[in-house]
Amino acid sequence: MRILIYGAGAIGSDLGALLSASGEDVQLLARGAQLAALQANGVTVEYQGQPSVQVPVKALSAEESSGRFDLIFVTLKSTQLAAAAKSIVSLLAPDGVMVMIQNGLPWWYFDGVESAHQGARLSCLDPDGVLQREMPLSQVLGAVIYRPVTQTAPGKIFLPKVMPPKLQIGEVDNQLSKRLQSIADLVSRAGLPTEATQDIRRAKWQKLMMNLIWNPLCSITQSSPGYIVQSALAADIVGLMMLEGSAVARSVGIDLKVDPLAELERVRHNLAQTPSMLQDVRAGRPIEFDAIMNVVVEMAQLTGVAVPTLKSVAAMLDVLNAGVIRQGKGIGFLNS
Repeated sequence: MRILIYGAGAIGSDLGALLSASGEDVQLLARGAQLAALQANGVTVEYQGQPSVQVPVKALSAEESSGRFDLIFVTLKSTQLAAAAKSIVSLLAPDGVMVMIQNGLPWWYFDGVESAHQGARLSCLDPDGVLQREMPLSQVLGAVIYRPVTQTAPGKIFLPKVMPPKLQIGEVDNQLSKRLQSIADLVSRAGLPTEATQDIRRAKWQKLMMNLIWNPLCSITQSSPGYIVQSALAADIVGLMMLEGSAVARSVGIDLKVDPLAELERVRHNLAQTPSMLQDVRAGRPIEFDAIMNVVVEMAQLTGVAVPTLKSVAAMLDVLNAGVIRQGKGIGFLNS
């Protein structure tokens, strides 16, 4: 089986290193300084409290890549998907599969299964309909990853001891197919426990309820979750965001049990994690907030749920994102 990692950033480099070390035929698609570092030294993996490990990988540019791949792990951010859609599909074998590892909810959320909103379009995720046109859903698997990887330099990643790692993958139509279980087994053998789920939308929401809170708040405050919950006022905002987010989930058929006090306690000692949005702000990259924040606000409008706190936080993220784009460089404590 020929495997491609499309987007060798933090998650892509980590997954590529695991699959390469397990002997799979895998290539990592990268560019610029990241490509040069991967070709020269492979992936340097630093686990918290342990010596770093170098894993040789086969890294190529888009121009150097040739042939079709049976399995493509798409680890781009959701904001990059539309621009890359044609390229991704051009590299996919006729019976190949794309595993879409992005934070937040997917553009195909209301496709593939019966629901009150079947066929509804989420304009913030696919405003021009590019993904709907270019990405064949019969070859798409949704995915949710729990592995807080940070890229510290080109070719170098850091994994803190925050939570047990896990990957969940599922078919758009919620079927437990043979290909789904085969891919789950392959990734599990490589060292990342992987579950084939019959409800990928629920799995997406379960992680989104963490990303919906901590990605925006960490970005705006330039702080890890443990520092945020030390503020009573900020802790109140966390609770309001969780309750509003779970209300939107219920409105589309996903009943999540949320416990704001338990969530505050869970992160109380988490003083080192830098969620992906915070990494983007500090690196001067556009923030990936459509699939995490704006999609929930759009769903709330569709289903008639009031989300005043989420809308306020979304507004602040919008201004922050505009500032990052306008300045063209990273902002935050690390750059002061």
